[in-house]
Amino acid sequence: MATETKQAYQEKAQAQLDKLNAQIDEMKAKADQLKADASINYQDTMEELRAKRDAAKAKLDEIQQAGEEAWEEVKGGFESAWNELNSAFESASKKFQ
Repeated sequence: MATETKQAYQEKAQAQLDKLNAQIDEMKAKADQLKADASINYQDTMEELRAKRDAAKAKLDEIQQAGEEAWEEVKGGFESAWNELNSAFESASKKFQ
């Protein structure tokens, strides 16, 4: 079984982040239409999403800077951050539907 290359993994991870960024932007547009009383909840949720997104991006940056042999060690940190981001996003999506 061939192992995934660092470059392929980075490209896949970046594509996932780019897709989620687009979805966050779409959610923001929908949330902008919410009434003022929902705005505070929205701001807190968006702040959490941005923090988790930034954490995932930081882990992806670590992969990009890791050597060919070491990147596999950093991969788990990215996947953990990605799972947290994805869970937070799905939870937020349900709030703002």
